[in-house]
Amino acid sequence: MVEEALTSAVIAGFCYREAMRSLFCLLAALISFPPVVMAQDSMTVIKAAHLIDPVAGKMLTDQVIVISGDRIAAFGAAADILVPADAQLIDLGTATVLPGLIDAHVHLTNDYRQQGYQKLQYSIPRMALHGAYNARRTLEAGFTAVRNLGAAGYSDIAIRDAIVAGELPGPRMRVSGPPIGSTGGHCDSNWLPPRYQDRAAGVADGPWAIREKVRETRKFGADIIKFCATGGVLSKGDPVGDQQLTQEEMNALVDEAHRMGFKVAAHAHGTEGINAAIDAGVDSVEHASLIDERGIRLAKRWGTVLVMDIYVDTYILEHGTEFGLLPESLEKEKEIGQLQRDNFRKAHNAGVKMAFGSDAAIFPHGTNAKQFAYMVEYGMSPMEAIQAATVNAAELLGWDEDIGAIAPGYFADIIAVAGNPLENVTVLEDVRFVMQGGKVVKQ
Repeated sequence: MVEEALTSAVIAGFCYREAMRSLFCLLAALISFPPVVMAQDSMTVIKAAHLIDPVAGKMLTDQVIVISGDRIAAFGAAADILVPADAQLIDLGTATVLPGLIDAHVHLTNDYRQQGYQKLQYSIPRMALHGAYNARRTLEAGFTAVRNLGAAGYSDIAIRDAIVAGELPGPRMRVSGPPIGSTGGHCDSNWLPPRYQDRAAGVADGPWAIREKVRETRKFGADIIKFCATGGVLSKGDPVGDQQLTQEEMNALVDEAHRMGFKVAAHAHGTEGINAAIDAGVDSVEHASLIDERGIRLAKRWGTVLVMDIYVDTYILEHGTEFGLLPESLEKEKEIGQLQRDNFRKAHNAGVKMAFGSDAAIFPHGTNAKQFAYMVEYGMSPMEAIQAATVNAAELLGWDEDIGAIAPGYFADIIAVAGNPLENVTVLEDVRFVMQGGKVVKQ
C-alpha cells in the first residue's frame, strides 16, 4: 500500500511539473510570437500616366500609387509594383498627378468682399461660418493643407478642430489665432474713434506682456505664433514699412514661442522690421516686400523662409475700390507691389528658401493657384514653384514627414490636373481630381 501511495505521489508530481512546464511554454510562445493581425484597411490604386515628384524634382511616367487607409503604402513604376487583386482602381488617364498643394499664408475666416469699414459689421460667428465655406473651396482647389495666419476670436481654431473631427471638409490646418502686435499697429484695430476703446485681442506692448500673449494664444489652441513686425497695406493709419516692435520685444516673443515648440511667422513689409525679425530668429517672414541685401543674406544664412504673396497686388489694384478698400490702402499697395515682386526675384536668385503663400482672403478663396504664374514670371521654374507649394511648405509647417510628397508612409493627399504644369504652370488653377487622406474629395 505504501509503495502504491508513493508511486501515485510521484506520478502526480510528475504530471503537475509537466503541466506547469506546458503552461509556461504556452505563455512563452504567446509572448514571443504575438498573433498576426491582418490589416482591414481597403486598398486603392491610382494609375498615373504622368507624375511630378517634387522631392526628386522630376516628371515620372507610367506610375502606380498604392494606398492603404489614409496613407501611401507603395509607389513606383507600374512594372515594379504588385497591385492587390481586390484593390479599387482609379485610372487618371493622361492627367498629371502631384502631391496635394500647400498654401502657407491664408485667412480662411476673412471675406475679400469685406474690406475697409465694411469689416466692422462682420461678426466672429459669421467669420467662422464663412471660414467653413472657404475651407471646402480651398480643398477642392487642390490645397490639401494650409497655414492660417490670423483670425479674430480664435475662429480658425474652431474650423481646424471641426475638420479634424470630420465635421467639415477642409485642408489640414496650422493656425495662429489672433496675431500679436503693438498698440495702434497693423495687428490692432484702428477703425473706431477713442470713445469705443476698440483693441484687437493680440495687442501687447513690452517684452513680458508679449510673452504673456504668446502663452495666452497657446492656451486657446493655436499651434503657430504670428506677429506684426511692421505696418501693413490694409490697416488704417500706419505706414506700411514702419517697424512696430522693438528688437527686445521680438526677441522675447520668438524665445517664448520656440521654448514652447512653436514656430513663428512675422508679418513684415519694411526693411528694418524684416531684418529685426530675422535677427530674432523667426521661422518665416511673410510678405518681405522691402527686403534688402542684408535681409537676403541673413535669411539665407539662418534658413529663414520667405513667404511672398506676389499675386495679390494685381487683384487689389484691379478690384480694391469695388470692395471698399480705403484710398490709403490702395496708395500703399501702389508703393510696394512692384518692389515686392522685384525683391522676390532677387531673393530667389540668391538661393533663399521660399514657400508658397498667397494671402488668400484679399482675393477669393479657391483661386490660390493664380500665384504660381507670378512666381514663374519673377524667376522660378515651374518645378521650383511646385516645390515651394509642396516640400518647402511642408517643412515650414513642420509636417515634412507626412505631406508634400508622394512616398510610402505619407498621407495620401494627391491631386491631378489636365496638361503638364512644367510646360504651363497655369493648369494648376484648374485641379480636376483631389484626394485627401485616401478619400476622394473631387473627381
